[in-house]
Amino acid sequence: MVVSIQRVSRDSESTDPSDSSMQAPHIPVCDAPLLDAYSATVANVYDRVSASVVNIEILHTNRNSQRQPRQIKGGGSGVIISKEGYAITNSHVVSGAEKIEVALVDGTRHAAELIGDDPDTDLAVIKLAKPPARGFVAAELGRSATLRPGQIAIAIGNPYGFNTTVTAGVVSATGRSMRARTGRLMDNILQTDAALNPGNSGGPLVDSAGRVIGINTAVIAAAQGICFAIPVDTASWVVTQLITHGKIKRSWIGIAGQNVRIPEQTVRYFELMRRTGVLVAGIEPNSPADRAGIRTGDVIAELDGQPIGSVDDLQKELTHDRIGRIVKLGVIRGEIRLDLDARPVETP
Repeated sequence: MVVSIQRVSRDSESTDPSDSSMQAPHIPVCDAPLLDAYSATVANVYDRVSASVVNIEILHTNRNSQRQPRQIKGGGSGVIISKEGYAITNSHVVSGAEKIEVALVDGTRHAAELIGDDPDTDLAVIKLAKPPARGFVAAELGRSATLRPGQIAIAIGNPYGFNTTVTAGVVSATGRSMRARTGRLMDNILQTDAALNPGNSGGPLVDSAGRVIGINTAVIAAAQGICFAIPVDTASWVVTQLITHGKIKRSWIGIAGQNVRIPEQTVRYFELMRRTGVLVAGIEPNSPADRAGIRTGDVIAELDGQPIGSVDDLQKELTHDRIGRIVKLGVIRGEIRLDLDARPVETP
């Protein structure tokens, strides 16, 4: 079937005011300056930050296939944070990469190497090779601790390979929690309605001044306008550790645990602050927990006076600064309470 398309001249356009299909949407005069200012803000941020956003392409071998191992391409986004070429991205973007190459907004391409990777926070650092004479254009890192819901949030990335795409919205909420691929709980996650799609992962979420406030990480596929970013305060600490050590140091006591409800009479008798704790289901031989005298079946209720109501609580307390330091574990064993000293070590 052939469809005929006619060009309608301006003279033939309807002049009937009742024909709403031919009328432009009405914008109140008082709102026009606000919309113009908003558009200018987004455009200015794009101009300022886009040169720091990279399109990451990776190559890795799929060895899980029952057939012959084959090369698979993947990718995402990242943001340059130093003139030397250090860039932040997501762990899941570059994990397992055998080759990393990045493209800048000006079309130039650079090989890159993985400096450090932390799946527990879904963050990684790569370094671009052969910086230009003046160095790479680095984005400015802001702060996320002072963010409030309703603030402008602008995302720049490469969704589905469409280079340097900008979307805008607001910070929908702060303080969200979500699971990393490792199962570890990530706290203080930012929620935004700035549209994100596959390929945006690892790209920057920035404020109205063009400062990075988060690293885009995830979307809820079945929802609309519910997207998440790792706060830049977390990213700054992780990046420093990855560049310095190549990994994140966390403390470890060597138990396998599960959440358990503590009997009400036990909670009242020992004046516990939580009605739940961590049931020790297994102990690594010669681990800090083993040497401290912890037994299978014990319930950990406190660590250095802090209530432990879940495995997530215990993981939060086992930070890098507790490595090699004695901590006091409040343990419920049957009808008695024990305070046991353990010296956490670095996670193997």
